[in-house]
Amino acid sequence: MLAERTTYEDLYRDFRWNIPARFNIGTAVSDAWATREPDHVCLQHFCENGHHRSLTYAELADRSSRFARGLAARGVQAGDRVAILLPQGFETVIAHVAIYKLGAIALPLALLFGEEALEYRLRDAAAKAIVTNGFGLERLEMVRERLEDLALVVLSDDAERAGTVPFATIEERAEGPFVAAETGPDDPALMIYTSGTTGPPKGALHGHRVLLGHVPGFQMHHEFLPQPGDRIWTPADWAWAGGLLNVLLPALLLGVPVVSSPGQKFDPHMAYRIMAEMNVRNAFIPPTALRLMKSVEEPQKHYRLNLRTIGTAGESLGRETWEWVRRTLGVTVNEFYGQTECNIVIGSIGKLGVSRPGPIGRAVPGHVVAIVDGEGRELPPGATGQIAVRRPDPVMFLGYWNNEAATKAKFVGDWMTTGDMGRMDDEGYIAFVGRDDDVITSAGYRIGPSEVEDCLAGHPAVQLAAVVGKPDAVRTEIVKAYVMLRPGHSASADLAADIRNWVKMRLSMHEYPREVEFVDSLPLTTSGKIIRRVLRERAEKEIGLPDSAEMLPVA
Repeated sequence: MLAERTTYEDLYRDFRWNIPARFNIGTAVSDAWATREPDHVCLQHFCENGHHRSLTYAELADRSSRFARGLAARGVQAGDRVAILLPQGFETVIAHVAIYKLGAIALPLALLFGEEALEYRLRDAAAKAIVTNGFGLERLEMVRERLEDLALVVLSDDAERAGTVPFATIEERAEGPFVAAETGPDDPALMIYTSGTTGPPKGALHGHRVLLGHVPGFQMHHEFLPQPGDRIWTPADWAWAGGLLNVLLPALLLGVPVVSSPGQKFDPHMAYRIMAEMNVRNAFIPPTALRLMKSVEEPQKHYRLNLRTIGTAGESLGRETWEWVRRTLGVTVNEFYGQTECNIVIGSIGKLGVSRPGPIGRAVPGHVVAIVDGEGRELPPGATGQIAVRRPDPVMFLGYWNNEAATKAKFVGDWMTTGDMGRMDDEGYIAFVGRDDDVITSAGYRIGPSEVEDCLAGHPAVQLAAVVGKPDAVRTEIVKAYVMLRPGHSASADLAADIRNWVKMRLSMHEYPREVEFVDSLPLTTSGKIIRRVLRERAEKEIGLPDSAEMLPVA
């Protein structure tokens, strides 16, 4: 827990880790609270018809223990991988908590995964069981016969389907007492696959301590949460580390009610409605979603918002969106940074003046972060290098599942390298430059795509933009922008020229996009990050087109 301080320097200096010899995520986020405050609401589910539902800690503790007992009766043991293929909702939380109580390993998966992505993760993890709904079952049936380790399929929907066991049956028919596993902080609890923006996804395995490791960063960017009346929501999928570890589990641990909402394509009007109706005080909203929310004119006039804090992460936020949030929503958005392997290690806290447009923030208390070169040497202020985190660290992963070589390659000495390029200034503020493989080399200049994307976001016609390097015989690469337009604007050569000039005049003569392509959508990961790899591959296939060609809407 962070103790409130009046300066960042005092906050960082005074923090100390206190990791117990025994810790279980499941009992910590349910049973501990059920003993103290059984009627305290831990979950609230938003329903479009207005009939919102609530779950107390006593109910979560009881139902998760019964579900754990039911899984054990069907052969699930400590160390087994149990997949969760569900949207936000009570059953998702109950399943997570039950798996941790058993000492098994939770494997969260996104319902948006296609057949190949789903099969790869289930096979690689050798999952023994899966908890899903009817939608997920349709995907699962396409690959189930090839999953030789999968012995149990639990269906959360009411309907009973062949080859599955209803969630209620697992939960209600379990008999006998249940005692949670006595796990240590380094015992495996959770495995989240990297998003796979480059190369095959890898399973990042975490111990039970990962939750404790998230607490200082979570409290920092939500400005000493919990405060009276705090209630948190995110549109991010709980299958992603951002939804699960940046919101759900730390909030439950700290006694802050979590608002869940049905899975859907992100709708800015619905996001505002959820926050207004559920009296959301704290939100984690990825940068892409924040940019989409700008399409709603004067939201404070249409929705009664009561926000205290907004945190954001996953990709660079940028100055323009940072300023829009402060101006329009009345709060300072606190950016933070981490990876699936080591999350929330850099952060901001506007209350202490540690929040600026552009930089991510400063090192979170309890974590040592630096900019290093390829040999693991710390670089001086202003130099561009790789963002790295020093081990040991409670939030750091145990290793990649069945991939010792990749685990070893992640480290240079005691530094866990991130593959993200950044710069640190004299005050310790860290600015994100881009993924090492995203950095564009053009006419001898190294260009970070995030800065160009931020500039593009300020153009009145641009709703969302992604920038990649396109191979070029003369310049090595040129900057190419893929642009989604705001409603009411149409693609044209004149608009493309105006967008190019916008960046040229506001950023620099060497960073403006020499090509602008208008698109209806951009490829996103389940966490809402733009998949630049897909766009780079697309740009590479365009080689041979006339340099002067303006790319207009694509099908």
